[in-house]
Amino acid sequence: MNHSNNNTSSPRHWLFTQLLVLLMLCTPSIYVQAKDRFVTTQTEYKQALKLVEPGDKIILKNGTWQDFEVLFMATGTANAPIELTAETKGKVILSGQSNLKLAGEYLQVSGLVFKNGSTPSNEVIAFRKSKTQLANHSRVTEVVIDNYSNLDRQESDYWVSLYGQNNRLDHNHFVGKRNVGVTVAVRLDSENSQQNHHRIDHNYFGPRPILGSNGGETLRIGTSHYSLTDSFTVVENNYFDRCDGEVEIISVKSGKNRIQNNVFYESRGTLTLRHGNGNIIDSNVFLGNGVEHTGGIRVINRDQTITNNYLEGLTGNRFGSGFTIMNGVPNSSINRYHQVVNANINHNSFINLEHIELAAGSDSERSAVPLDSKLNHNLFISPTAPFTLHDDISGLSFNDNLSNFATKTLSPFMAKGIRSQDITMKRAANGLLYPSDANFTAYGASKKLTPTLKQDTGTLWYPKAEPTVAFQSGNTINVSANDDELASAVERAKPGDILLLSDGKYNISRILAINKTLTFKAANAHQAMISFERPSLFEIQDNGSLQLDGLFITGLNSPDAAGNSVVRTRKWGMLTNYRFEMTNSIVEQLNVNHSFHFFDSGSRAFADSINVSNSQFRHISGDLFRLDKETDDLGIYNTEYLILDNNQFDDIEGAIASVYRGGSDESTFGPHVSVTNNEFTKVGQGKRNKTGASLKLHGVQMSQIEHNKFNNSAAIIVEHTVGEPQTRITHNQFTDTPSPQVTELVVIGKHTADINNNKVQKL
Repeated sequence: MNHSNNNTSSPRHWLFTQLLVLLMLCTPSIYVQAKDRFVTTQTEYKQALKLVEPGDKIILKNGTWQDFEVLFMATGTANAPIELTAETKGKVILSGQSNLKLAGEYLQVSGLVFKNGSTPSNEVIAFRKSKTQLANHSRVTEVVIDNYSNLDRQESDYWVSLYGQNNRLDHNHFVGKRNVGVTVAVRLDSENSQQNHHRIDHNYFGPRPILGSNGGETLRIGTSHYSLTDSFTVVENNYFDRCDGEVEIISVKSGKNRIQNNVFYESRGTLTLRHGNGNIIDSNVFLGNGVEHTGGIRVINRDQTITNNYLEGLTGNRFGSGFTIMNGVPNSSINRYHQVVNANINHNSFINLEHIELAAGSDSERSAVPLDSKLNHNLFISPTAPFTLHDDISGLSFNDNLSNFATKTLSPFMAKGIRSQDITMKRAANGLLYPSDANFTAYGASKKLTPTLKQDTGTLWYPKAEPTVAFQSGNTINVSANDDELASAVERAKPGDILLLSDGKYNISRILAINKTLTFKAANAHQAMISFERPSLFEIQDNGSLQLDGLFITGLNSPDAAGNSVVRTRKWGMLTNYRFEMTNSIVEQLNVNHSFHFFDSGSRAFADSINVSNSQFRHISGDLFRLDKETDDLGIYNTEYLILDNNQFDDIEGAIASVYRGGSDESTFGPHVSVTNNEFTKVGQGKRNKTGASLKLHGVQMSQIEHNKFNNSAAIIVEHTVGEPQTRITHNQFTDTPSPQVTELVVIGKHTADINNNKVQKL
């Protein structure tokens, strides 16, 4: 047999062997050395981190990792990044005092969930270990931060801070930030974090509750200090779902950023070009659906381009309007308002916006009007012209725009540049409205615009749940007037449940803690009579909301002590917003001692709404609604909405409501107070009523007091502060009651309140 072909010493075999060795040497090490390092404890994680090589993956065991401050510091390569991930995405929970810091090159984190706690540092996720140890070319993807908020709502932290360069934040789920601080911030505080070219894409920014103060931005790129520095950050294909923290949803404070293809859904506030030049705002969709204070784009600074955006159904005004071009400050300092110069605003669709504000903010300081700016080929659709001109706008050039409303009442050069036509609008397959006439297709946003879908953002494995539980959405629990049965029912009830009270007398011996959404409803109106032996009947706590329907509440069995209340919040430091509703109920005999109040808010407690209707209050020695605890004048307040409609107030020694918002900050929309169709008899005249008023409103932004009857009562006292407050006091009857008193505490001159068609008479 001939074995010549198997001769291992042949030249041919030697050459093959050498080529194989060379190929192995040239092959990336990932194919040879990459390891999955499964860890079950924090100690094992630290050991694994010391051993990782490019291409390795550290896998955290499923379960809850309590108080885990993760430092992910390593160096991967472009072809072989180092990964930190979960055994099963969504099954690794970081809770308590946990956070994550990335430092190094080519790192990737995925699959983690932060909830049931808060960060012990300034950030939940930081793309750096220290000021000199940053992350570059790194990625955080499919990570969830869910209600991971500091228990002190005024203690600031960020959820994500991007430092370094060329990092990516994508397909993450952020929902429920409740304390002060930006949800996601791009930091430019060193040269190594500037001109960073970060990419923020396909994230789900879920509902952010109203903060009730400054500091509630969802995304901020830069700060005023570095605002003349370029960032080159791209923000694209994100979904901003009811991001209501404050007036700025996105705050751009740097240059050369691109914000494109994002959707803003029913979000109160605006995309604000607050500082920085040369930004591009392209192909974004703003859908307000008529929700109050929904806004669009606010333009400030130089060389901004706003093109191919679609804005529909936005109701906001002033700095939160559907579209705003600001006045600037001459020779502005870096942290104020720089003049709008060379803005290019073209091919945008402005559909049913209640307000478009031009030269907004004009005052003695902000006197630099917009210059050298162009508005071309835009589409304006509205029942009437939505424009408000606050100053000279001759620096805005309108050319070849289209509208469906008459333009004769506009300034001449606006009328010349906006052509009025009969336009029929039709909703296209992408869900947006366009003119049905093909001759108008050159105006407004392109039909090729594809709105980012909610389901295409965030993770596939974490639900996008509703942020609040609706009243009366659960089961009905029947309750009788037996001893302690009501208290027992409260403890076992689930969020959304209805406690249906049968007829009878209920004497409650403990304070009922409301830490979920509950309704107390009488089976027959006013036949469930409730008295209570403790200083309060209800205490609203975190996660609690309270609805009362048809009850009869009396203070006859309450302690003989000053300062009782029927409803109170925690005395200090609530984190979650709450709701209070009351209808068709009677409250009386809160007078066993002085200063017996109905509703008393603690400091740092915040109500989304307090709504009382069709109810009777009588013989009360204190105030009804004490919403005035934030007197440190930091722009903080206790409720967004107070609504009193069709109630009767009789023999109330204190004020019906005292609402306070102090300070000079202009980044919030509230408080709002609506008092309509009520009857006040002998209200506010008690010697301990420190307000001296039947209604005392300080710094309230929007007040509506209409169609009420005041008999033998103290005056309405309104004190205007900042923010161009709107007060309307009309069609009221004042009998043996002083006329309303309105004072301007900031603006010099006559007050701006609308006080008309009231009847004042003395018997």
